[in-house]
Amino acid sequence: MAFNKLIKSMIAGSIISLSTIGAAAAETTFRYGEASPNRGARADALQYFADQLEARSDGDLKLDIHWGGALLKYSAILGGVSSGTADMGSVLAAYEPQKMRALSVGDIPVPQSDSWVGMRAMYELMTTNAQMQQAFEDNDVVYVTNFTTSPIQFECAGDTRLESLSDFDGKKIRASSIYTKILNDAGSNMVSFVFSEVYQALDTGLVDCSGTYLYAMRAFKTPEVVNSVAVMDWGQIAGFAMLMNKWSWDDLSDEQRRMFRQVGSEMIDFYAQKLVEDRQKMLAELPAGSLGNKVEVIRWSDEQRAELFAESDKYIKEWIGDMEKAGFDGAQVWEEYQSLLKKYQSELDEKGYPWTRS
Repeated sequence: MAFNKLIKSMIAGSIISLSTIGAAAAETTFRYGEASPNRGARADALQYFADQLEARSDGDLKLDIHWGGALLKYSAILGGVSSGTADMGSVLAAYEPQKMRALSVGDIPVPQSDSWVGMRAMYELMTTNAQMQQAFEDNDVVYVTNFTTSPIQFECAGDTRLESLSDFDGKKIRASSIYTKILNDAGSNMVSFVFSEVYQALDTGLVDCSGTYLYAMRAFKTPEVVNSVAVMDWGQIAGFAMLMNKWSWDDLSDEQRRMFRQVGSEMIDFYAQKLVEDRQKMLAELPAGSLGNKVEVIRWSDEQRAELFAESDKYIKEWIGDMEKAGFDGAQVWEEYQSLLKKYQSELDEKGYPWTRS
């Protein structure tokens, strides 16, 4: 490996296998910062990415995943990746609203809340739109692929039931991102704490309801302490990406970059399938009581959901304005994102999910 290339790799934090000079040139291990523990659908998806990358590169490209915030917490992952403390990491736009304003477009509530549709639209936007690519490079990182939380629902304890936006008025609610602002406008009393404290908060009455995701209800065992869940499919947190240090990315060959992107694209299908299948299981198991209480599933109609998305308008304008202040054409990006969401929603409606097609 050329000296200047080696120095750049060391600065970027890559760990090079040094068994021989030839091996050092071929085999690179990327230090990966992941704040969540090694369990659940997203952990499976990240491990799938690592396994596929290693297999397809014949062992030349490997990930050393530091789970559970052992290397970096969510709030520090972007800074760690951009500085080279880690080569790669899972970054949530909500923790870096200014630096990751471009990525935060995926957090704006939109009717196309399907996990596969959202990740596909984000992946195409971030890998083809020059403005988005520049926004990442400005922070010394490169977008690789996308995650999502899956559609947002609300689980409630006691007698609280949510059947319309007006039902949030006066309730103690935990939410995140733009959803917090909208519910505050709707008269909710917002309570802030980390997601790992949701079970206790619902059990003790600290909150009446909490924003959640169906797969998370199983993982955090909240069916033991709630009695209803409003299935609203109120958008999703898709401002959630796998990013790589720009120097590490530049150090890759063109073939290796294509491999990262291809595996990243396939990971989206792998992850979405797990989320969609678990959703179906959860909706069947919750009323049956097999996970704890018999939890009432309150499915919102399209008309009820429309009330929610009508509240997004001013925050869409706010996002566009914020992008334009930063020197980007926010309106153009938003229009393209909307077009991509409709494109993949139409594909889903016409052909079904990729893993169900013959």
